[in-house]
Amino acid sequence: MSSFQSQKPNMLLDVCNLKVHLAVDGKTVRAVDGVDFAVAPGEVVGIVGESGSGKSTLARAIIQLMPNVAIAELSGTIRFNDADLMTASGTVLRRLRRQNGFSMIFQDPLGYLNPTQKVGRQIAEALDNSDDNRVLALLHEVGLPKPHQVARSYPHELSGGMRQRVMIAIALASEPALLFADEPTTSLDATVQRQVLDTLRRLHKSRGMAIAIITHDLGVIAELCDRVYVMRGGKAVESGTVVDVFETPQHPYTAELIRLSTRHLQVAQQGAQRAAP
Repeated sequence: MSSFQSQKPNMLLDVCNLKVHLAVDGKTVRAVDGVDFAVAPGEVVGIVGESGSGKSTLARAIIQLMPNVAIAELSGTIRFNDADLMTASGTVLRRLRRQNGFSMIFQDPLGYLNPTQKVGRQIAEALDNSDDNRVLALLHEVGLPKPHQVARSYPHELSGGMRQRVMIAIALASEPALLFADEPTTSLDATVQRQVLDTLRRLHKSRGMAIAIITHDLGVIAELCDRVYVMRGGKAVESGTVVDVFETPQHPYTAELIRLSTRHLQVAQQGAQRAAP
């Protein structure tokens, strides 16, 4: 672990020895198994790992949005500013989700947006009011053209990239100090992925909010993050600055992820060169 993590000066979020063990078919699944995690104000932190590594469960446990599953053990400490999220009341959690606390962008916007409501109304509900100007301002802020038209649209009438940016607008409605982005570019083509990442980068710069990005894509980590945690089998096997982890990985699993990512990039570049006129 890095010296930064061990010192944890003035952290916005400070997680210590978090365990989330699930009861599945009579067995215990150690989805998160003693993870330390921290985010400083205004910092962009990545959580990277293969599917099933525990990265999404880590984020959901932190913000107390675990799905309806049987939990065999949930322990550790989670502090967000002055709040202890492990013991916080429902009132405190609702306050933190509604104003200046934390929000989350989910990887399947079509599954989380209400198919029977126009997106403008869904953003207004996140604002706790029906301020049309604020709704349109949020749609404009996330880079959606013709916000009036988008606000009057149902989710199925929008492209995948537009739906993802609507989800970002909803997450921004509460003015979060920390935004979790769970696989924000999954299932999007390369051009739209670039647009979504550019949107997150611009919002981080303009708002100064902290972002925790959950991804299996090391390219996303390298492009956006200050620090990174590498997850495997429910554990954070390595953490540090992006430069340190990428240039001198300490864990064999991290080194293998970097090797595979580099290989995939080379193959993609070769394919693009062959396709070029």
